[in-house]
Amino acid sequence: MDKTLLLVGAVAGFLAVAIGAFGVHGLRARLSPDMLAAFETGVRYQMYHALAIVMVALILGRFDGWMFRTAGWAFTVGIVLFSGSLYLLAVTGVTILGAITPIGGLAFLVGWGLLAVGAVAI
Repeated sequence: MDKTLLLVGAVAGFLAVAIGAFGVHGLRARLSPDMLAAFETGVRYQMYHALAIVMVALILGRFDGWMFRTAGWAFTVGIVLFSGSLYLLAVTGVTILGAITPIGGLAFLVGWGLLAVGAVAI
């Protein structure tokens, strides 16, 4: 098991719950419906990928390999870029931040692709 990735996944999951609660209770009245939807998308993808990081950490306890480890870090980068850019976009309204979001989405895709190839390779 990769303890660092397990910690990263656990912290990312914790933060997804905290940020989601902040969005519902602190931002609902302050954000437009579109910006609130973008914020909620960031939270949802963060939680999905926090769970994926935990899964990768557990997989590494049984099957060590660079593809699995890199998948976990790609998910981490995806959370920072995809979810982070959506949080900042929603809160600040700075639309140029939306240009970062697809890079985070690409990191998610790389992670899932590496996980699939790693599964085939074992």
